[in-house]
Amino acid sequence: MPACGAAENVGDRDCGCLEEWYPGCMTRRGFLGRGLGLGLLGLGGRCARAAQFGDLLGLGQQLLGGALDPSVLEALRSGDPSHVQTWLNLAASEMQGDRVLDLAALEDAAGVVLPLLERSSETRGYASWLRARMDYFKVADFFRDTLPRPGRLPNQPEPPPMTPTPEQERKAWKKQVEQQSQPKGAATWVPRLKPVFRKAGVPQEFVWLAEVESAFDPGAMSPAGAAGMYQLMPATARDLGLKTAPRDERLVPEKSAQGAATYLGRLKKQFGDWRLALAAYNAGPGRVADTLKRRRAKSFDAIAPDLPAETQMYVPKFEAVLQRREGLALGTLKASGKA
Repeated sequence: MPACGAAENVGDRDCGCLEEWYPGCMTRRGFLGRGLGLGLLGLGGRCARAAQFGDLLGLGQQLLGGALDPSVLEALRSGDPSHVQTWLNLAASEMQGDRVLDLAALEDAAGVVLPLLERSSETRGYASWLRARMDYFKVADFFRDTLPRPGRLPNQPEPPPMTPTPEQERKAWKKQVEQQSQPKGAATWVPRLKPVFRKAGVPQEFVWLAEVESAFDPGAMSPAGAAGMYQLMPATARDLGLKTAPRDERLVPEKSAQGAATYLGRLKKQFGDWRLALAAYNAGPGRVADTLKRRRAKSFDAIAPDLPAETQMYVPKFEAVLQRREGLALGTLKASGKA
């Protein structure tokens, strides 16, 4: 999912009182009240009572905990919209943290939330977003169980396991994707959308980015407001020439692919490297450029630990998908679409 651009980060919040009571907990409108949240929590663009939000935030923190209380899972199973929305928003927020292993704690609750989202046509788009990320939780759980822990200092609590390196991520994702069948929509959309990428001068194999973003569901929606098969944010889509109203062209597969191809081409030109371009597609070009500058680095591997957890997994996941579906390595791709 392309991160919000500057235009969407500045002044794009539902209400300041929540930031006053809970600083830093919700920094984008999408994580609090846009889309699904507006309908289910009834915020309607107005400021909710901080105390009520505090109750939900407290519940959400439990939902993100490693050892879920059975009563919390039962609350989710009840289908209470506020509980489901709180978990969905906080899960999305957790993926923007920098600790990959923290995502493992989301797996059990995600398995409960997913079928709840699939029940209604109004929330099915969010189900598609979550379904495409269920394997993130599995891979994080694998690392939590297998990575060694740093040495424990005297009279200090046991430290958490180490952060996986990009190379460890690539190996884990290769094994994970080998076990996964291609999404059911791929057979229809891959041959139809490859020409869109070729026309944009981008390797046609980037069509498979839709497997990572949406599992090839044109109606996928993220809690942050990204939409469509290639999960474009509203401002990004408009900058790429797509209309978001009155008809949202992000939900038209050919338009979504056109926007994604154009955006990837811009990012490759900016960063000169496909891994960095993919990282920028997910985390935002500003975040990647700033991190490169701060670390005095030139590669994705050098900055990966400083990027969001989702991005740390996003790039190697796409590489694994590319290898599994096309038999190609990312570094061999050429603009003609031929290795």
